Amino acid sequence: MTLKKSVSVFGVTGSIGASTVDVLKSHTDKYAVEAVTAHRNVDALATAAIELRAKCAVIGDPDCFDALKSALAGTGIDIAAGEEALIEAAERPSDIVIAAIVGAAGLKPTLAAIRRGARIGLANKETLVCAGALMTAEIATHGATLIPVDSEHSAIFQVLEDREENRIDRILLTASGGPFREWSLEDMRSVTRAQALAHPNWEMGAKISIDSATMMNKGLELIEAWHLFPVAEEQIEIVVHPQSVVHSMVEYSDGSVLAQLGTPDMRTPIAYALSWPDRIKVDTPRLDFATIGSLKFETPDMNRFPALRLARQALQEGGTLPTVLNAANEVAVEAFLKDRIGFLDIAGTVEKLMTRLGSEALTSLDQVFETDAMVRRETAAYLASS
Repeated sequence: MTLKKSVSVFGVTGSIGASTVDVLKSHTDKYAVEAVTAHRNVDALATAAIELRAKCAVIGDPDCFDALKSALAGTGIDIAAGEEALIEAAERPSDIVIAAIVGAAGLKPTLAAIRRGARIGLANKETLVCAGALMTAEIATHGATLIPVDSEHSAIFQVLEDREENRIDRILLTASGGPFREWSLEDMRSVTRAQALAHPNWEMGAKISIDSATMMNKGLELIEAWHLFPVAEEQIEIVVHPQSVVHSMVEYSDGSVLAQLGTPDMRTPIAYALSWPDRIKVDTPRLDFATIGSLKFETPDMNRFPALRLARQALQEGGTLPTVLNAANEVAVEAFLKDRIGFLDIAGTVEKLMTRLGSEALTSLDQVFETDAMVRRETAAYLASS
């Protein structure tokens, strides 16, 4: 009899978390759930905790503790609230942690799980964007394993394993292009929140949907890929692939290009992160190549999507600049979602803050947290005065 692997899911109520729940419910013979967490969505957290028979449920917002306590009364599930409780949940003895908390808020719990040597299914790209070199050093020190959950990085991971790095010519990150791939710059000035949230291929949370629309999501993935894979910055290219069938590609020195294909369904990379180095069955729609007919690829337009240029600049300059990029973007996206700024102002705000604050050498994780907090204050002040 094979022992079950224990799993903790951080950000269980988001789109990645919901897909993870679906996979885990289909494989109760293989996985037992240690902890689940959410920020404020008490009802969805309680439902997931009960469905997955989790030992522990943590709500990030302390004001929601009483509501969670009431929702889980009589279940025997341990409950807690607040940032420290999230870190303590990450320290619980699960074999696998799916790190799906959106934004820089996921950095501390992910770090706690790394420091006890867990396998991390990383869906929180900001962890590597803000503190990539420091986090990879922690992984090496504590013997943790990092399996990417982003569909693009999972694709690269799957075709890159056990291959010698000196044989790699290029990594090709594919991007759908989002809902405004064919819009003019002038038309994009009047983009509404509803339009930006309507991704043509993927079902995602609000923040990631906006990042996809600006293509900042792909910029963050560029930085993440550099930390994950053994290539130079100039070897990572972005190509627009509107069908989202090819999830990314690796080109080798002999001209061979290996790609991972599949329907745009996050359950596939999540299942791979859970089952690696094996595979488990997932009931996703299968590709019908005759119906697809042909696959389309385009060069991204840097003028209409300046977030790509800003992300590459942040990667090239390094230091604290990726943290500045990420924090300013998170604040600007939130302002757009609240109808306080226009769509094009998101990248404009990020560029203004990157120019104003510049970059410093990055030496510690405490510096990452301090820089993140400072940039958020500066960005909020800039938007308030604009």
